[in-house]
Amino acid sequence: MRNRFRTTLSVLLVALIAAIALPLRAESLPRADVIDVPAIGEGLCVSNLFQTNMVVQRDKPIAVWGWAAPGEKVTVKFGANEASATAGDDRAWKATLPAVPANHEPQTMTIAGKDKTLTLENILVGDVWVLGGQSNMEFSLASVQNGPLEIASANFPEMRILTVPYGEGPEMKKGFARLQEYSSWFSRHFRKGDWDVCTPDVARELSAIGYVFARRLYMASRVPIGVIDASRGGTTVEAWTPLPVLRKMDSALVKANLAEHDAKVAEWDPKADLEKRIQRNRDWVEKQTKAGKTVPDDRKKDPSDLQPGPIASPNYPGNCYAGIISPLAGLSVKGAIFHQGFNNAFEGSVGAARYREVFPQMIKAWREAFGDPEMPFGILSLCTSGDPQTRDNYCEKMFDAGVYIRAAQYDTFLEMYKAGDKNIGFASTFDLRRSWYHPQVKVPAGERIARWALATQYGLDRLLDWKPPMIIGTEATDGALIVKLDTDVSDPESGEMVGFAIAGEDGRFQLAKVAYLETGKDDHNRPKYDRKQLVLSSPLVPKPIHYRYAWGRSPLANIQVNNNKDIPLATQRSDDWPLEQISADAPVAEEPVSRGDRGKIIQELRDRDLQRRLFEARQLIESNK
Repeated sequence: MRNRFRTTLSVLLVALIAAIALPLRAESLPRADVIDVPAIGEGLCVSNLFQTNMVVQRDKPIAVWGWAAPGEKVTVKFGANEASATAGDDRAWKATLPAVPANHEPQTMTIAGKDKTLTLENILVGDVWVLGGQSNMEFSLASVQNGPLEIASANFPEMRILTVPYGEGPEMKKGFARLQEYSSWFSRHFRKGDWDVCTPDVARELSAIGYVFARRLYMASRVPIGVIDASRGGTTVEAWTPLPVLRKMDSALVKANLAEHDAKVAEWDPKADLEKRIQRNRDWVEKQTKAGKTVPDDRKKDPSDLQPGPIASPNYPGNCYAGIISPLAGLSVKGAIFHQGFNNAFEGSVGAARYREVFPQMIKAWREAFGDPEMPFGILSLCTSGDPQTRDNYCEKMFDAGVYIRAAQYDTFLEMYKAGDKNIGFASTFDLRRSWYHPQVKVPAGERIARWALATQYGLDRLLDWKPPMIIGTEATDGALIVKLDTDVSDPESGEMVGFAIAGEDGRFQLAKVAYLETGKDDHNRPKYDRKQLVLSSPLVPKPIHYRYAWGRSPLANIQVNNNKDIPLATQRSDDWPLEQISADAPVAEEPVSRGDRGKIIQELRDRDLQRRLFEARQLIESNK
């Protein structure tokens, strides 16, 4: 509902987007967050998850909870059903109504206590989906390609939208406030915590991917759709995983990461920090005064607050789960979609290996939070970023930690899918490219993950394909590597298939020529091909044993399910060499890679590209003699 991505952007781009795309509201509000409805109110109150205009999940029990006086009986009525609960010593109560089918008619829910009755109106029964991840999930509809067209047509009274405020960890939060949340990045407030009916004014600040996803689901199913945006920019997968889950993991990588965060917490000295902030403020005031400049009233006084330090960081392990997902726990939902990974790419191979271990546990924890161990969960792979990979810089652009994150996401999906998980989904986004790390091509991304949901959850599997082509085996032959897939593939423009690199035992990957396996001749002596088998070859790799596909942050890769169905072959590989080792005989650089080592690696990869281009040039010259 609100545009609030946090990772670093160009100042000019941010200013332009903010000026053009965002309606300015709450200009006169102070810099502190203004709370309209607290997370937990006085007397009888209900969690802010439950409001006028919301959608409740069909075909699942409807749990409703809140707070009242200890021992107070609370009765919840919705439609023809009612349920009662008694508040405990901690004031908490929870009542569960029986499941009901989808209903387009607006209904009223009442929550009655001893002396007070709360009334929630215009409630629909349908499907509720959670949007998770970081800034590319948050990225607003107003800021994307064709966003204005989507906004102009965003009149869907049966679609409802809720954006959860940024909660703080590390303690699990029981609720969230309805407030004007201040964004220091945009220097303005954004309305969060309210269920809204989808209109152009509301949709413009919703997650672009989330809006398109919801729109497609609603248009196909005609079932009321609610979306809960629970994403936050600049966050890691560890932040979205419960801290107790991370503590229990038998993983050296996870233990080391937790130890690093815990050390920072232990070293934090709030009093010393306050003294530094006081001195900085005094130095600034003195400088302003000497320059004859005005000192704002809020800077004339020394700061006096003690800051919590690293333990309050959004990226302290478990904090986003505790502050944003925990307040939703217990709500019946249809499923979730998740788009994240950028911040985990800052740690090279270590970060990617840890991602691969943590991500399945995060998915499991989310399913447990919403009370459904088989909850549909759709993964959108890490998006593109930076300049595109070309034939000229192919090997150089393979050196990117983000590709390893993308592969870890696909490997997580593949492992769960092959284990029989019928509700795990996946969609690639690496071909929806722009040069920066918030590529505005979000409408196709939302539609790809919507195809998965419609095919697997809404009975449209005979009409819609979604599953990426899967590699089921390889065969090394004389001078080539044969890759076997479970479906026919092609490139979308009926041209040359590209995207595979191959390497021998030396680990020196080179761009491969890709061709279909020839299986014989037809009656007219024309070659016949098996479009499920690809022959990968390079004259610079005489004995290939390993492959990588779409191995670049903005990769040169175009292989999809046959017949131009817009389902790319996912980023993946057969080797296990780390990012920091670019050949079998090369020393493994320290992690993270130092600037000096990075320069040496890049130069070697550039030399490898040059070697290939010179070889191809000589071949071209020879062929034209």
